[in-house]
Amino acid sequence: MPNPTAAMLVIGDEILSGRTRDANSNHLAIQLTEAGIDLREVRFVSDDHAAIVAAVQALSKAYDTVFTSGGIGPTHDDITADAIADAFGASIDVRDDARAILQAHYDRSGTEMNEARLRMARIPDGATLIDNPVSAAPGFTLGNVHVMAGVPTIFNAMVETILPTLTGGAPVVSRSVRVDRGEGDVAAELSALAKANPELSFGSYPFSRDGKYGTNLVVRGQDADAVEAAAAQLVAAFGGTAL
Repeated sequence: MPNPTAAMLVIGDEILSGRTRDANSNHLAIQLTEAGIDLREVRFVSDDHAAIVAAVQALSKAYDTVFTSGGIGPTHDDITADAIADAFGASIDVRDDARAILQAHYDRSGTEMNEARLRMARIPDGATLIDNPVSAAPGFTLGNVHVMAGVPTIFNAMVETILPTLTGGAPVVSRSVRVDRGEGDVAAELSALAKANPELSFGSYPFSRDGKYGTNLVVRGQDADAVEAAAAQLVAAFGGTAL
C-alpha cells in the first residue's frame, strides 16, 4: 500500500524576496520521511490573499495532508488565517479558547494584550488548535490543512505536535554511493539498474572537487534489504564508497 502523501505551502514575501531563508521545508521533509509520509510538493506563495486561497484549495484536493508555514502573526500582512477560512468557506473571528491561551501567556509575562496580539486568536470555525509551547499563539487545523507559524523554532514544535496524530506508512530508507565518475559515465548502467528495481528510486547528484568530477548515487525505498542490495550493486558496478 502506498504511503500517505503531503504537500507544503510556504507563505511570505520575505521568503520570495530572499530576505529570509526557508528552513521549514527541509525540517518537514526529514520528519515526514521518518514518519512514512511522502512529501510530494513544496509550493511558495507571496502574501496575497487570492494566491493563498487558490494554492490551499489545489493542494488540499491533491494530497492527503497539507502543511502551511507563515503568515499567522500579529501584523497587517499576516493574512493566512483569513485565506484558509475563505479556502474552506468558513467564517473567522476571535475564538475564546485561543484568546484564553494568549491572555494567560501575556499575563504571565506582564505584556499587554493589544489589538495586534489579539489577531493571533482569530481562528476559522470548525478548526482545531495546534499547541505552541514556544510563544503560545496557536496554529490550527482545518480539514486536511495544518496551519503553522513561519518562525522555525515554533514551526518545528508544531510539527512535533501534529505528527503523532497522522497515519504514516513505511519509512523510506536511503543509501548513498560516492563514485569518482561523471554522470555521463554512469547514466546507462544506472538506468538499467533502476528499470530492474522499479520498487526503488534512484538518483544521481554530480559534484566537482579539486577539479575532478564525481557523482553521488542515491537509492531510496521502503524495503531496507532491497536498498542495501541495490547499494551493493552500485558499488560493484562503479566502485566508490557506500555511505
